[in-house]
Amino acid sequence: MKRQTTFLKATLLVLALPVLGLSVIGFPMLLMNITKNDWQLAWVMYGIVALLYGTAVAYFLALYQALKLLNYINHNVAFSSASVTALKKIKWNAFIITFLYVISMPLLYMIAEYDDAPGIIIIGVALGGAAFVVGVFATLLQHLLTSAIDMKTENDLTV
Repeated sequence: MKRQTTFLKATLLVLALPVLGLSVIGFPMLLMNITKNDWQLAWVMYGIVALLYGTAVAYFLALYQALKLLNYINHNVAFSSASVTALKKIKWNAFIITFLYVISMPLLYMIAEYDDAPGIIIIGVALGGAAFVVGVFATLLQHLLTSAIDMKTENDLTV
């Protein structure tokens, strides 16, 4: 089991690196370029960058919980309340990302109107929808794991 979880941990690292790169380099460069060229759109871009940083924080928190979940699997304590708690935190982080993209739709609409690029709205809907799917899947896994823990406890009490 260690080999599979090692691969999944490496996958989590690969998923974290692009977002970390964007957070450190990409988002500040986006702000510098927008504020140099157009002062009318600058306040909208500040809101978008705040949304992106909020998304990055929730994303990293969810990745950390996934890493903890993989460690629980390594230590053969996958069927524990700690695993349920990790799934619950992943669920809430995913729903936070969805909420951030839902409330940012007016800002994305303003940018789409200004640049005449409706694809920006589609990207926002796709990112929010993907986070919603992750949240629903984490909720499903949380309920299944809770049921499995209850059945395991019941079987342990039966002699």
